[in-house]
Amino acid sequence: MKLLIDTHFVILLADDWIDQSAHPNRDIILHESSEVFVSVASLWEVEIKSRIGKLPLKDPVRNWSGMLENAGARILPVELQHVVADIGPEPEINDPFDRLLPSTCAAEKFRLVTVDRALVDHPLAWRG
Repeated sequence: MKLLIDTHFVILLADDWIDQSAHPNRDIILHESSEVFVSVASLWEVEIKSRIGKLPLKDPVRNWSGMLENAGARILPVELQHVVADIGPEPEINDPFDRLLPSTCAAEKFRLVTVDRALVDHPLAWRG
C-alpha cells in the first residue's frame, strides 16, 4: 500500500519519533508492506511555521531528508498533476497545504495518513 503522511505525521517521524511509542500506528504506517511518502509541501509547511515561530523544532527541516529516509519514507516533489487532481468530495478547508495532500493522493493513487478532522473521513484517507 502506498501512503502519503500528512504534516502532523511528518513532524512526528522526523522530529518527535525518537520514542518508538510516540504514535500507536507507527509500526503499521512504517510496515514493510507499505510504501511511505512525504510531500515536499509538508516540509515547506513545517519550514514556514518554524521560521515564523509557530513550530519549535528539535532539528531544522534542512536535516530531515536523511531522517525521513532512514525511517523508510521517500520524499515526493510537488508536480502539476498533484495540484490539479480531482479529489472527489471537496473537503471544507482553507489551507492550501491541506488541499494539496489529498490531491497528491488522488494523482498518485495513495492513501493519506492524517488526523486532520477535515480530512480523516475523506475517501482518500487511510484507515489503519
